[in-house]
Amino acid sequence: MAAPQSPDPRLYNEDLAPAKERNWGTYSIFALWMSDTHAISNYAFAASLFVLGLPTWEVFLSLLAGITIVHWLMNRMGHAGHRTGVPFPVLARASWGVYGANIPALIRAVMAVAWYGIQTWLASEALILLGVQLEPGLAAYDHNSILGLSTLGWIAFLVMWLLQAVLLTRGMEFIRKVQDFATGPVVWLVMLVLAVWLVVKAGGDISLTRSLTGLSGGEQLHQSVIAVSLTVATFLTLVLNYADFARFTPDHRSYRRGNLLGLPVNFTAFAVVSVLMTAGTISVFGTAVADPVHVIARIDNPVVTVVGALSFMIATIGINVVANFVSPAYDFANLAPKHLDFRRGGMVTAVLAIVVMPWKLYSSPVVIQYFLGGLGAFLGPLVAILLVDYYLVRRGRIDVDALFRADEAGAYYYRRGFNPEAVIAFVPAAAVSAVLALVKFFADVAPFSWCFGLAIAGGIYGLRSAKARVGGAMAQTLITSQVTTGGVLTRPVAE
Repeated sequence: MAAPQSPDPRLYNEDLAPAKERNWGTYSIFALWMSDTHAISNYAFAASLFVLGLPTWEVFLSLLAGITIVHWLMNRMGHAGHRTGVPFPVLARASWGVYGANIPALIRAVMAVAWYGIQTWLASEALILLGVQLEPGLAAYDHNSILGLSTLGWIAFLVMWLLQAVLLTRGMEFIRKVQDFATGPVVWLVMLVLAVWLVVKAGGDISLTRSLTGLSGGEQLHQSVIAVSLTVATFLTLVLNYADFARFTPDHRSYRRGNLLGLPVNFTAFAVVSVLMTAGTISVFGTAVADPVHVIARIDNPVVTVVGALSFMIATIGINVVANFVSPAYDFANLAPKHLDFRRGGMVTAVLAIVVMPWKLYSSPVVIQYFLGGLGAFLGPLVAILLVDYYLVRRGRIDVDALFRADEAGAYYYRRGFNPEAVIAFVPAAAVSAVLALVKFFADVAPFSWCFGLAIAGGIYGLRSAKARVGGAMAQTLITSQVTTGGVLTRPVAE
């Protein structure tokens, strides 16, 4: 066997190399999705559909349809991550070029940094509630403003920031252990207790078929289809970088079973509890309360407030780990592998999350809609290019070693490290998707903008890359990697 070729240091470090340890079994992937789906935003989304006027059964059906599509996409992206063992920005080198991969990686990283800061700030709000409940005198420090935050607000934000920094920069294996036993299960326990309390308090007076606002059948169908599309759009960020997690699974069954339990099963069950709780608040409080933190506040019990605040702080840390920390940590590491590893990339993420002053981002509808919304419109095209390249162009055949080669003879060097076909497919698709998402004239189709972007980018890339398609006996055969990590020969897991 030929001696292993040294990877280019401009493209390589041990965190970007094919995974050496694969400890993320079925439960870890299931816990990953518990951490992500048990978020206040997902609760509010399910509750808002009920408040809008969809009957309970229709909310369940819409969310189940949307998350089933997400489940299919996750399995497709998980296959690529598991087989190659590399994170998203390295996998993207196959379709974008060894340097061009920084384009999708940085788009994903910018979104993640903004939302990492926002989620950290939201968690700090729960910490303020907890602190004032335990020591009412702290409320006196919550009335001034320093760059938009009170003294108490800054203390709470920095406490949450430091807590996450300590936890998250200890590596992926530590992250796995934390989410397995804390972020997912704890929130489920609190939610179930709250749901039982509300249902009992309501005397079981909860209708599964009644529309709160009396929406017509046609409008209910319209809103249901929108709900399906928005559910998919919400998860496109994680579809894009799911290889970051699937690379650590020991076999295909692990991520497939974990995805099944964590997405269609767990997500739908969480939606059921969310809607039941919202319906229960109508009978108990006389109005629909679509925020679990407000439900806790209305109960007006110090013990409930403390436990509830702690649980939702844990939930926010969970979603920050899954959706907003891991990806930019790898994305920034991919930008300068010689200087940034996973931990340093994570610290760049954490520092930038302070610099962007997330409380100002969150309070500005213009920023949320036009900046983060515009970037979100790019996700469909990015996902399409990765999947079309892996399944239709390469038929699953990836030369892992070439992902770490920056010489002109490298399979993924293309033109100066950039694949022009990916750029040509992305630009018009992203432009169309962004216009549909942001221009008011297209408001009716805005929830489906990602569909247009995905179809346009996938179609253009597939047609322009047709000549490069792998076929015949070579298809579906993973090229064995000889990339060395710390002197250990790394061989990605094949079928």
